[in-house]
Amino acid sequence: MATLLHIKTSPRGSRSASHTVAEHFIKSYRSTHPGDSVETLDVWQAKLPEFDGATIDAKYAILHGQTHTPEHREAWQAVIRIADQFKSADKYLISLPMWNFGIPYKLKHYIDLLVQPGLTFSFTPGEGYKGLVTGKPLLAIYARGGAYGPGTGAEGYDQQSSYLKQLFGFIGFTDIREIFVEPTLANPTSKDQAVAAAKRKAEEIAASF
Repeated sequence: MATLLHIKTSPRGSRSASHTVAEHFIKSYRSTHPGDSVETLDVWQAKLPEFDGATIDAKYAILHGQTHTPEHREAWQAVIRIADQFKSADKYLISLPMWNFGIPYKLKHYIDLLVQPGLTFSFTPGEGYKGLVTGKPLLAIYARGGAYGPGTGAEGYDQQSSYLKQLFGFIGFTDIREIFVEPTLANPTSKDQAVAAAKRKAEEIAASF
């Protein structure tokens, strides 16, 4: 039995196009993987520690090969818990809207906690950087008001999918699949059409995910 972790990043609930398609994917996934479990991490509800003070000092202690003080250890444990929860899953689904051509700041906060030395990546002079989360698939469902795909002329504005692929690729992911829900704001029916097309794609991916 495998565990699928859904990282939900839109605060709009049922009004969110990314969440709507993600829920459809999960429904399809459950029907084709009845023995698997699905967990949800809502970054707007999760208690994400601030990355400041003792926490950032603890990170630099690791980078410099120094021993943690008791204060550092306590602060770093909160980061370890987030990384451990993430790494305990077998498969990943991230649903996210585009905000200012990028990702929601709460997701950025989560990623900044997750991508840490010794937890999700390592570094040695001989090997350089090495991702530690390997052999697991990730599906990203992106919603955007405009269209930013190939041929649109707006490809350079897409700092949403490019950033996500870069960061999760950095920590070891090689199987990253994508669904784009776009454009959702072009005209009164554009969202419905984009969601319908994305749902069909979600069903296809769910069967073999």
